[in-house]
Amino acid sequence: MKALVCKELGLPDKLELVTDWSEPEPGEHDVIVDVKAAGLNFPDVLMIQGKYQHQPEMPFIPGGECAGVVSAVGSKVSRYKVGDKVIAAAGVGAFSEKVLANEFGVFPMPEALSFEQAAGVCITYFTSYYALKQRANLKKGETLLVLGAAGGVGSTAVELGKLMGARVIAAASSAEKLELCKQLGADELINYSEVSLKDAVRELTDGKGVDVVYDPVGGDYSEPAVRSMAWNGRFLVIGFASGPIPAIPLNLALLKGCSIVGVFWGRFSGEETEVQMQNGEELWALFDAGKLNPVVTDCFPLEQYEEAFNCLIDRKARGKVILTT
Repeated sequence: MKALVCKELGLPDKLELVTDWSEPEPGEHDVIVDVKAAGLNFPDVLMIQGKYQHQPEMPFIPGGECAGVVSAVGSKVSRYKVGDKVIAAAGVGAFSEKVLANEFGVFPMPEALSFEQAAGVCITYFTSYYALKQRANLKKGETLLVLGAAGGVGSTAVELGKLMGARVIAAASSAEKLELCKQLGADELINYSEVSLKDAVRELTDGKGVDVVYDPVGGDYSEPAVRSMAWNGRFLVIGFASGPIPAIPLNLALLKGCSIVGVFWGRFSGEETEVQMQNGEELWALFDAGKLNPVVTDCFPLEQYEEAFNCLIDRKARGKVILTT
């Protein structure tokens, strides 16, 4: 089968698109999905460089999530049958024509979504929902600052924050990206490539600061964001898309009376399975009701994988980056 394979660690130019990769065989509790579209995420960029927390054995097929049609099931699978449209959170293997996933990592595809939209749902929406609901306990009327607000996870945080009743301040690096955030419902916009993030937040909040910061960017923006916290604020550590992991002076947490909270959806889904399943049911109800509309503006055929990866690496993405097979 056709598959994008990592045989040598490095940037996307080290990847290889092959046509003779062996097709997966399902175990008792596994599902085989014929991939229609797959979501590209920042962990994929780290994984092909050997920089992610959990590294698969070489060689491997990257790609943690996809949408497609079930083509085979294991002998003890009861949740799905051949022909079902599904979303799969497989961890690896999605950048191929077929992917193997445990049945409990597979979800029915919301009817309102296309394959391209559905392919990017798991990691982004699950991460943001867990972050805002369980980790931040975001309340109606609070102020939420989203960094990297036009990216894959950032855009979902803007959407979900508004649904939860927060005042959302979207921060991004260009007017084009901020226009997308406005369409998603952001109340206030900050172009942090042109103005001081800290000064802009101070002005927008009359000096009070923000209750919750959602930070998937890291680097130079994290410390000014912490300095912009309100009393009893919660700073959510989502990731480090800009590259450097920031060194935050811990005295800021003391002075602000704020919490610095880690968000690792992958581990949470394994440690607190029942809570994750409940989150999934609640999210799926929002999709079915048309209250969430995944943004896909950067869609590439699998053959253009380098362009897709570089769109994410260069932080040009608006919404989700998707590879189609």
